[in-house]
Amino acid sequence: QVQLVESGGGLVQPGGSLRLSCAASGTITSINAMGWYRQAPGKQRELVAAITSGGSTNYADFVKGRFTISRDNAKNTVYLQMSGLKAEDTAVYYCHADEVTSHPHRYLGLWGQGTLVTVSS
Repeated sequence: QVQLVESGGGLVQPGGSLRLSCAASGTITSINAMGWYRQAPGKQRELVAAITSGGSTNYADFVKGRFTISRDNAKNTVYLQMSGLKAEDTAVYYCHADEVTSHPHRYLGLWGQGTLVTVSS
């Protein structure tokens, strides 16, 4: 069975940096688009950044210029480099994959378990 496993969350001071990682476990044939979402307390889950298998990226306006999404297809891993962190970036960050193929199975709309990022002095 395929799972998405996130790591890298934690407590960071305003202005600081963190790098989140999300690795797909299992025998993977291919992964389509991947992305990071976040959900702050009392708010809806929202898209932070996404990246296609070919490397095209898309960012929410509130992270442009501060966050960078990347992926290593050989490692089935997506990253989110976050810098210039603000208190309002505090949230649980979730990894998402549109479609993961582990031949002969396809998994649609996979989510990771989430990793907490807290920005506070």
